[in-house]
Amino acid sequence: MIDLKFLRENPDVVRDSQRTRGEDPSLVDQLLEADQRRRDLIAAADTARGEAKAYSRSMGKQMKDATPEEREQLKARGKELAEAVKKIEADEKDAEQDVHDLQFKISNIVTGAPAGGEDDFVVLEHIGTPREFDFEPKDHLELGESLGLIDMERGAKVSGARFYFLTGDGALLQLAMLQLAARKAVEHGFQLMIPPVLVRPEIMAGTGFLGAHADEIYHLDEDDLFLVGTSEVALAGYHSDEIIDLSEGPVKYAGWSSCFRREAGSYGKDTRGILRVHQFDKVEMFVYAKPEDAEEIHQQLLAMEKDMLAAVEVPYRVIDVAGGDLGSSASRKFDTEAWVPTQNTYRELTSTSNCTTFQARRLKTRYRDENGKAQTAATLNGTLATTRWLVAILENNQQADGSVVVPEALRPFIGKDVLTPKSK
Repeated sequence: MIDLKFLRENPDVVRDSQRTRGEDPSLVDQLLEADQRRRDLIAAADTARGEAKAYSRSMGKQMKDATPEEREQLKARGKELAEAVKKIEADEKDAEQDVHDLQFKISNIVTGAPAGGEDDFVVLEHIGTPREFDFEPKDHLELGESLGLIDMERGAKVSGARFYFLTGDGALLQLAMLQLAARKAVEHGFQLMIPPVLVRPEIMAGTGFLGAHADEIYHLDEDDLFLVGTSEVALAGYHSDEIIDLSEGPVKYAGWSSCFRREAGSYGKDTRGILRVHQFDKVEMFVYAKPEDAEEIHQQLLAMEKDMLAAVEVPYRVIDVAGGDLGSSASRKFDTEAWVPTQNTYRELTSTSNCTTFQARRLKTRYRDENGKAQTAATLNGTLATTRWLVAILENNQQADGSVVVPEALRPFIGKDVLTPKSK
């Protein structure tokens, strides 16, 4: 949620941010007008209450010597003033709601990201070189099926399109990757969490996921609960309506959970295999910090993601996501994209976002500064491993005989150096 004080002092910055995102800059003026109306009504309500109280005190004295007719007039005037207070207070409440609704329509302020949409990202660096094959490489699904790792056919039979079973070494490979991620997170001072995957509407809205992309989310109508698409949602809600202690540094959590996305509007895209599915597992980093520390922590999260990608031995690049492709809560986002040989392109594996104070303001998560005053915290998130990584691991580490070399960092969890095709 946008900071009203910042908006009043820097309206052009917010307008420019809206334009960078490809969103409506006129919302800024609508919110400023609504905010001014609310402030005027607050002042008017205070004045009206003061007049009503003063009249009530004076009326008590006047009633003693007043005639019956004068008493009725005094009472009528008192009632008139009381009704005026009620009317102004009702208008004030409506104005407050208007401000709230408009605040929720304005996305976080873009900071440092390039302008443009999905294709206007800036490549920051390439790490590793895409492999040259001396044989025709297989895609991850063909490898997964021949190695007995992935069963899409029975996934569809049981649950429908874009569901799957990870079987045998496929399940172990995912668990190995997630365990490595969890271990690295703990080594970097993160508290490991297994959070709920169902959350209340106010938590989902507070993180910014019920805006333009609400159709991506599964909703249980009977219970009015949402299935999360990332454990970021539950972890953001963990300290809602709380004042947390940041005096000794940021509070860091790593959430291990299943995640769910409807993939609405993606029909016909990436339908083969497990690149774009309805359910997957993920280890997600989430940090509460002082706003002035957020940019540095954002770089730390990116460094951890790069460390994980190095461990699973895939070539990748880092991109600075353009403003028009940011989620509503992100001020800036870096994606890491791994090389997928059979697609001859890079595909997103992780992202890390600096959400500044946007989510915490909505969820009322604060900390006390050095003067003991409550301030809104900043929040950041970043993916440390997820099911989609199997695509890049399998394709980049395959051999001519159809086997796949297990990245060295994952071998202790799996107990194998090489995954070999199953005999038919």
